[in-house]
Amino acid sequence: MHDVPAIAASRTGSAGHFCWIDLAATDAASAKAFYGALFGWTAQHQRVNGGSFTRLRLADRDVGSLYQLSSLHRDQGVPSHWTPYIQVDDMDDVLQRIQAIGGKVLVPPLIFPGIARIALILDAVGAQLGLWQPIDRGGSENDHG
Repeated sequence: MHDVPAIAASRTGSAGHFCWIDLAATDAASAKAFYGALFGWTAQHQRVNGGSFTRLRLADRDVGSLYQLSSLHRDQGVPSHWTPYIQVDDMDDVLQRIQAIGGKVLVPPLIFPGIARIALILDAVGAQLGLWQPIDRGGSENDHG
């Protein structure tokens, strides 16, 4: 069973609030070392959906995550960047509303078992943003009821 990241778990029921942040890094090892030295963050490797990411932790709490940008993205000049996530109660409803008000879905929803259903969007002014719908520990979507 996967642990629900502490930063997201602390926001359960808080639709509309920032709840998570990812760092997509051109050099994940250097980023781990930098943030470890700067803030004392530790790195915990986690496999999910046939890939992996690194949970960044301070003491016993998650503060965000980190992953290595693909060689394709690096070759295209995509720089390291942070993506903040906002919690939503109903991903499908939010995605429909985003398209209706001038936003665009960049990455359709992906499920990270036991953690969240996430999607990436562009808002109406071109800023990238993540959406995060928590999944309860039993594997079903959390309806915050």
